[in-house]
Amino acid sequence: MIAATLSLLLLTGGAVQPSTASEIEKLEVAFNGAYERNELDDYFSYYADDVTMWFESGRVSLADYKKSWYELIEGGGGVEKNVLSDIRVQVSPGGDSAVATYAVNVLTRQADGKKTKEQAYETDVWYKRGGQWKLVHVHYNSKEVP
Repeated sequence: MIAATLSLLLLTGGAVQPSTASEIEKLEVAFNGAYERNELDDYFSYYADDVTMWFESGRVSLADYKKSWYELIEGGGGVEKNVLSDIRVQVSPGGDSAVATYAVNVLTRQADGKKTKEQAYETDVWYKRGGQWKLVHVHYNSKEVP
């Protein structure tokens, strides 16, 4: 049995089944859906406690990021539109980490009622820990568009 498994791994190069990539893509859709619906508890549940994040402003802590989003929602702001495109997923040979990249168009209502439109590009790194996928790194780069 062990020899057969090792032979299969050698023949396939240890390739991860496509289902893992589709699982990450589904997680990205769910994660971004929670963001679009302003369901912050659900949205933040995808993050690992030790996540690292890079935005235009530089490195951002999870605590500061949460604080700013809860303040925005409590102040009457929120995401109105969050549309993903060009999703690509790469999975590690061991199947316990993945990188997802995509483009996203975001329409956000600020607390003062002003709306901002962004074209953004995001890279998310996922680790499977204790049988559960969590975001361990996010790199978000955007520009405001008319």
